[in-house]
Amino acid sequence: MIDEETRYEAVRSRDARFDGAFFFAVRTTGIYCRPSCPAVTPKRQNVRYYATAAAAQTSGFRACRRCRPDAVPGSAEWDVRADVVGRAMRMIGDGVVDREGVPGLADRLGYSARQVQRQLTAELGAGPVALARAQRAHTARVLLQTTGLPVTEIAFAAGFASVRQFNDTIKAVYALTPTGLRAAAPRTGAARATPAAGIPLRLAHRGPYQSAAVFDLLAREALPGVEEVAGEHGSRTYRRTLRLPHGTGIVAVQESRDLGTPTAAVHRGGWLDARLHLTNLRDLTTAVQRLRRLFDLDADPYAVDERLGADPRLAPLVAARPGLRSPGAADPEEYAVRALAGRERAARLVERYGRALDAPCGRLTHVFPAPDALAAEAGPVGALASALADGALRLDAGADRDQAEAALAALPGMDPRTAAHIRMRSLGDPDVAPPGETEPVLDAWRPWRSYALRHLRAATG
Repeated sequence: MIDEETRYEAVRSRDARFDGAFFFAVRTTGIYCRPSCPAVTPKRQNVRYYATAAAAQTSGFRACRRCRPDAVPGSAEWDVRADVVGRAMRMIGDGVVDREGVPGLADRLGYSARQVQRQLTAELGAGPVALARAQRAHTARVLLQTTGLPVTEIAFAAGFASVRQFNDTIKAVYALTPTGLRAAAPRTGAARATPAAGIPLRLAHRGPYQSAAVFDLLAREALPGVEEVAGEHGSRTYRRTLRLPHGTGIVAVQESRDLGTPTAAVHRGGWLDARLHLTNLRDLTTAVQRLRRLFDLDADPYAVDERLGADPRLAPLVAARPGLRSPGAADPEEYAVRALAGRERAARLVERYGRALDAPCGRLTHVFPAPDALAAEAGPVGALASALADGALRLDAGADRDQAEAALAALPGMDPRTAAHIRMRSLGDPDVAPPGETEPVLDAWRPWRSYALRHLRAATG
């Protein structure tokens, strides 16, 4: 927990380490900001603090046009926490409320809608509807300012139920009409993107980011037809197909040379440039959140490095690679199948069961098969796919990690090491110690053992 004195000091010093960890609002201006906002520091008595942008909006504050608080990395807290609030926040980010409503969210959590509303409001100052609304507003802003799509089309693509609801929300959050918000976009000299050209994105992160290590891992794991890593080291592009709730997608993410080096500024975050092609724009929010989990962009490298750097064994490794991430998975179910099947068999599964793209994009030709398509496969892979297809095993963003690992362990052919890796990657657990590692992962490194494992592997190549 961050006390009020620390929060104000972060605001006063414009400390980007706290961007996304909390938001502050100024009572006299009616505006809320990120801690690193470059505007004049407000007086302490005029400042209010909120855990989420949605809570600030619910209290009547509008987003700062200067620091764009909706564009900050997500709070690392939701990746770490395994309780109801943490699971709910991950599912809201994945678009569950937009697709299934609050009852669907509550059902996935195993609570009543009233209980979920009460817990989120008590801790975060906003319920699931308000949290989803804030996310829709951000998605709409991205589409308005980066594409030339008609405003009406953007309204429904962002998840709004009506154009009127869309207009009212944009005015409340940004104090501008949708047309005005589009006109206020920074002038870059580039033409607005079209659906054919894809949606340009900046995937923000806090602090240093070792992009080379992440791209090395993705290159080693790349599955032919589904993903590829191309280009020279330091300027590589990772491309892959995505299976999404409303359609499919293709994404390209650029490696960042400067922000992946130990010389990166300690108090400055950055971003990875990406371009996303979707068959259905309603999948934008979900696709972005899944990419953020794959690249571990919401992590708090300061907290991780401080804890692991205090250990004599890990200290030189952390100093050599500050901001090293523990990647997740773009598709949790896909990763589980690949982890169990192995790379060569997974490639054969793509050829046999994968959904072919309407038009191949370079070497990308297929979307990885859904669990129900693999349920007829013989042996452990078929058993895993059947469990995923019928809901006996859940690996979605809000799944209970302990229950999921227990369900994995009960499957035929699933050894504890593979189950642990699925928990670490598919469920994004930052504190996993897979058995059978060459070098033991110690309990003293909790709650960041997944990151400690990455450091040990990076050090040994």
